[in-house]
Amino acid sequence: MLEETARNWLCDPQTMDRPSLHVVIVNWNSGAQLKECLGSFTAVAADAVTLRVTVVDNASTDRSCEGLEGAISVPLTIIRNAENRGFGAACNQGAAGSGADYLLFLNPDTRLMAGSLERPVRYLQSPEHACLGIAGIQLLDRGGYVARNTARMPTAWSMIGNSLGVDRIMPSIFPPHFVIGWAHDETRSVDQVMGAFFLVRRSLFEAIGGFDERFFVYYEDLDFAARARARGFGSVYLATAQAFHRGQGTTEHATAQRTFYFCRSKILFARKHFGTTGAYAVIAATLALEPLARLAARPKLAPETVRAFGRLWRELPNLLRAGPSRAALTTRDD
Repeated sequence: MLEETARNWLCDPQTMDRPSLHVVIVNWNSGAQLKECLGSFTAVAADAVTLRVTVVDNASTDRSCEGLEGAISVPLTIIRNAENRGFGAACNQGAAGSGADYLLFLNPDTRLMAGSLERPVRYLQSPEHACLGIAGIQLLDRGGYVARNTARMPTAWSMIGNSLGVDRIMPSIFPPHFVIGWAHDETRSVDQVMGAFFLVRRSLFEAIGGFDERFFVYYEDLDFAARARARGFGSVYLATAQAFHRGQGTTEHATAQRTFYFCRSKILFARKHFGTTGAYAVIAATLALEPLARLAARPKLAPETVRAFGRLWRELPNLLRAGPSRAALTTRDD
């Protein structure tokens, strides 16, 4: 019954010969990586996909969004924001008004390979996969290894284990967020694929209202997957297509900022998807226990950790006042 409902809901006219794909890349101080990403589109020139690309620049200061027009041979649109709107909001901005069959949200620290686009698009387009709304592919790290880039849908208990840093040493009690025990060498249904390469049906994207802009960065892809699944549309990881992903390509040197937004999004996700008891248990663990676990694990990062959690405590009243269904919360950088 679920599959029949999904098939009927997705009965918009899509051609089986040349599907259309709109790629949205959100840029924030990615340096030369953005131009390298755009240059890699030559590797997919032979893919039978009608393609256009939109780069949304979130107020970069490193000139990474300059001189891009000659870096890519497909139609390119560049949107320059006067301030950093956050990842989810910029994705929504780039996808607004698109008429493509599929949307791909692609990180600037990725590089495409032959088949990176056509294979996942064709997989979703196949009638027997009508219940799938999201697809990811194999992502290769800097060593050439396949990254463990799929995740479980978390529970309050698993999030607490993550805050304590015990999910990897006691996985049977606290299931890790990422599925690390599987080699990612076969195609299978998963709870979530990584947002670095996040292919979705445009009709599904519009039906659920895009990304929740309250998540400035982190967890917006997990929240999207959860809402898609609630409508009967799953996620699939494809081992038949590959792309390179550097990882933390634009945030690896912003430790305090990255920690703050990660924990802030964790709290928002818990408030939105868990009951009151579970949500407040996650909040307590995140605020009181996680900083201690981080300090014990990486004492050299103590200044950044203190700064991140100090900022999170100051933000807490806003997080608690805002209900799970309210409009986007805004937080400015220090």
